[in-house]
Order: sequence, then structure tokens, then C-alpha cells
Amino acid sequence: MKYAITDDYEDIKQFSRPQYDDIYPMPISDRAAQFAPFAALTGYDAAVDETARLTDSRIELAEDEVDELNSNLNRLIDTLDEQPEIKVTYFVPDQRKSGGKYVNKVGIVRIFDSCSNELVFTDGIRIAVSDMYSLLIS
Repeated sequence: MKYAITDDYEDIKQFSRPQYDDIYPMPISDRAAQFAPFAALTGYDAAVDETARLTDSRIELAEDEVDELNSNLNRLIDTLDEQPEIKVTYFVPDQRKSGGKYVNKVGIVRIFDSCSNELVFTDGIRIAVSDMYSLLIS
């Protein structure tokens, strides 16, 4: 015997929802929470963002650029007593991946530390000469 069913749930639509004396119906807010999205791969988005983050590679200076940097550095060392304001562009290596970024620093140099080959600014920032890309004296 074949039944002619026009709707998939036609045979149970007339029944009411079952009610139990010892089980209370779940509140609608709790029912919605069970369908909330979850992160199956925790940390995946952070890893993708980190991979997508761009870094610069260190630029190798040409011989004439090295000469200009050395000449400006020697001029700065000679005039440290006058405390000229300088602008230095230098490379900061990235802590998490290869490469880094170039940063500008404007300030007054307190001393040139010849042991570590670094400029020490009045605010305590230390910049290695090997990381410098350019040096301009005001």
C-alpha cells in the first residue's frame, strides 16, 4: 500500500511537541548558544595574519653611500659637543620572521660608544652603525 505524501512532515505535523514532567524545556537563549560558531583551529587566523605581514629586507649600501654615511658620522662625532639634532634612518630586524623595517629617528646624540659601535641618544635609544642606512645632520 502506497501513501501519497505531499510534504515530508505531513505525517507528524498534527502531533504536539512532547512534554516530560521531570525535564524542563530549554530556554530559547540556551538553544541559540549551542549553534554559536566556534574556532576549530585556534590561532589559525593569527598565523595567517603573521604570514601575510610584510617585512623589508636589509638594503646593502653602495660604496659611495657608505662613504657618505662615514663622512656624516665623522662630522657628527666631531660636533658632539654642540649637540646637533640628527635624523637617522636605520634597520630594525623583525623578532618573528626574516627581514624587518626601516625606522626614522630624530634626536640629539649624547655619545658615540666606540666599543659597541653605536650612537647613544639623549633619550637612551642606541643605534648600531651597522644598522644605519642614512644620517643627516641639521
